[in-house]
Amino acid sequence: MQLKLSNIRIPVGSKDGLKATVCRQFGIRMEDMQDFRVVRQAIDARKRNNVVFDYQVMVTLPEQYQRLVDQAGVSVWQPPVEVVYPRWRGTHRPVVVGFGPSGMFAALYLARCQARPIILERGERIEERKLSVAAFLNHRTLNIRSNVQFGEGGAGTFSDGKLNTNVHSEYNTFILNEFYKHGANEDVTYMQNPHVGTDYLEKVVRNIRLEIESLGGEFHFNTTFVDFRQEGSLLHLQCDPDIALVTEHLLLGLGHSARDTIRQLHAHGLLMEPKPFSMGVRIEHLQRNINRMQYGAAARLLPPASYKGVVHLKERSVYTFCMCPGGTVMASASEPNSIVTNGMSERSRDKANANSALLVNVTPEDYFHNSPLDGLAYQEKYERMAFEVAGDYRAPGNLVGEFLQNRIARQHRSVTPSYPHGIVYCDFNRCMPDYVVESLRESIPLMDRKMRGFADPDAVMTGVETRSSSPVRILRGNDRQCVVKGIYPMGEGAGYAGGIMSAAIDGLKTAMATMNNPF
Repeated sequence: MQLKLSNIRIPVGSKDGLKATVCRQFGIRMEDMQDFRVVRQAIDARKRNNVVFDYQVMVTLPEQYQRLVDQAGVSVWQPPVEVVYPRWRGTHRPVVVGFGPSGMFAALYLARCQARPIILERGERIEERKLSVAAFLNHRTLNIRSNVQFGEGGAGTFSDGKLNTNVHSEYNTFILNEFYKHGANEDVTYMQNPHVGTDYLEKVVRNIRLEIESLGGEFHFNTTFVDFRQEGSLLHLQCDPDIALVTEHLLLGLGHSARDTIRQLHAHGLLMEPKPFSMGVRIEHLQRNINRMQYGAAARLLPPASYKGVVHLKERSVYTFCMCPGGTVMASASEPNSIVTNGMSERSRDKANANSALLVNVTPEDYFHNSPLDGLAYQEKYERMAFEVAGDYRAPGNLVGEFLQNRIARQHRSVTPSYPHGIVYCDFNRCMPDYVVESLRESIPLMDRKMRGFADPDAVMTGVETRSSSPVRILRGNDRQCVVKGIYPMGEGAGYAGGIMSAAIDGLKTAMATMNNPF
């Protein structure tokens, strides 16, 4: 008999073991536990004078413990959904464009179905991509085809690798277990806010690629999907460099930065609609202050703390996103003469600063005029304005203290900016819409009421963050095909995901949908 036991709470610093606590709380003899596995671990710091670990466990017990099912915190264990792999019945091999999270899990599923997918990725393999990213971070030499946004693993590879499961899907456990199987630490399968870390993501994406190749998958790196023409059920694909492919199933995991491809697809008649996105800055605090803010005296016994905040203003919402404890602010441009910021951290999360996106919602009413692609132009406009502040890849910035007083800082104080190219202190109205700047200024003191210390006058704000999500959605039907039959938009770039987990799940489900349309 397998049971799930919940509400197992152990004070931080306690010497009580988890198994011993379970036995004592539920009246179980240690020797009767045939199997024992942690399925969830969280930190409850709502009372900073009593911070506790909160666990759920799965345990296998003899039938004599059937009596436990009636107790609070006990339920019969429901195993996660099993993914099955029917044999591919299509005449042609499926083609997957993009090897970010949606493309990875779509290709992995199709490979296990013996479909021998062909994967097109405009960027490089992770080994070469790391060198291109380093060249930009260290020498400002931008490779427009392979960078923080493009290349094996997608934009998430150079991030914190957060696997937060805000999306409620029966496939959450499957995705988490696949990350673990391919090289992530085991705790990603049970932590409340799991993260892989940039240094481990490199290994994960490589191992997924190797499995796909072992099953007959074929990769074309440094290859951009350019165009297509349709003849009956066949799609004739044109790529750069000159590769011609024919398929009946084209899965588009483009990523939110593949603006050229999205524009080409729109010109081909794929139906699209504008959608909301967000714009703002990266805000950096000293990690030790965030630890103290979240955990109080227990901070010395706990891993680096994260936070999550939202403020609802009269007309806008301002929220934190992609918080990276012990991380750095990344230079994430994929186009020349533009500034894009993001955050990243390694598995250890051991850098001095914490950083998070601090974003204001942008609606289609803010940018939509004639075309559903107007949001792309809106992003580009402010990314280029940010570049023009310094005329190079230094980012516009300010300190919270001066920003709230509508002044411009001269230099940093206790928080050293981590953005690799340096920052230029300026008025953010030079590179962001007025409503974004004013919403940020109004929200920070309100955020500080919920998280004391958030409005630290020494905290650094670095702009601009524009690519938390796509401003356009490629419309698709219930069968996940767009108006052109055989084309399956998926993931963040198509407007159906907002993070690694949701994109991976969308890619998996899209690949499953192709099995229902073998042609």
